[in-house]
Amino acid sequence: MTDRGTAFLERRMGDWARARLPGPMAELVMFVLKQGWAALFGGLFLVAIVVTRLVWEPDWWLTRYDALFVFAVATQAIFVAARLESWAEVRVIALFHLTGTAMEVFKLHMGSWDYPDHGHFEIAGVPLFSGFMYAAVGSYIARVIRVFDMAFAPYPPFWATVALAGAIYGNFFWHHFGPDLRVALFAATVLMFGRTRVWFRISDRHWWMPMPVAALMAAFAIWVAENVGTFTQTWTYAGQGALDFVSWGKLGSWYLLLWVSFVTVTLVSREALRREAWTPARVPAA
Repeated sequence: MTDRGTAFLERRMGDWARARLPGPMAELVMFVLKQGWAALFGGLFLVAIVVTRLVWEPDWWLTRYDALFVFAVATQAIFVAARLESWAEVRVIALFHLTGTAMEVFKLHMGSWDYPDHGHFEIAGVPLFSGFMYAAVGSYIARVIRVFDMAFAPYPPFWATVALAGAIYGNFFWHHFGPDLRVALFAATVLMFGRTRVWFRISDRHWWMPMPVAALMAAFAIWVAENVGTFTQTWTYAGQGALDFVSWGKLGSWYLLLWVSFVTVTLVSREALRREAWTPARVPAA
């Protein structure tokens, strides 16, 4: 869908919500709808995980993991063809695949989690569909910035954010051999981004929230999605029962990984970053 088509759909959603709901409720409904639109790739992938768990038989010629991989590739291709994602965003999503798969191979080797089934499309025991789980996060970040007309201000020096993202990514490997630095990294995200506001537009005005709060909210959403993955036995964590919730420690892991994801997106697009404090102009209602 082109930018013009996206704007048309947004106007139609806004007209529908404002015609049926009072102002504050209409804003909330629009917020949820636009979040769902931004997370479309991840949402479709979660549906595929649940559906394949319910219907797949072990003696089918195509394994469940391979079916998930084919579904993810086809969905990505449709997104590009429909212009839901640009080629620049596809390049950064490909980088997510590389960094995510590298982490998956290492973590699987260290016994952090396991994939109970098998498929033909895999590397060192890691099914290739797993890279699309990281790609879904990157897709969401790139799309939510556009869908909500976001701005991040005042944004820290870019080099410092890249250094922090590198330190966070490195710690996911390092803590298996030395002290876990995540507490210091948690503090670093707050110190570096505590003043940064995420400005986002729902309809005719911008709202804002502190950037660490936005990251924590997004991490919680991913933690919920992680539970869908483990309940369907698509992957399992060490020591986790079939009906056990994913540990709250994974919420912290995803909080940190979101900073890596966000900085990776900014390697391709930095238009939304503002070095100084910023106040948005009022825009016509969507």
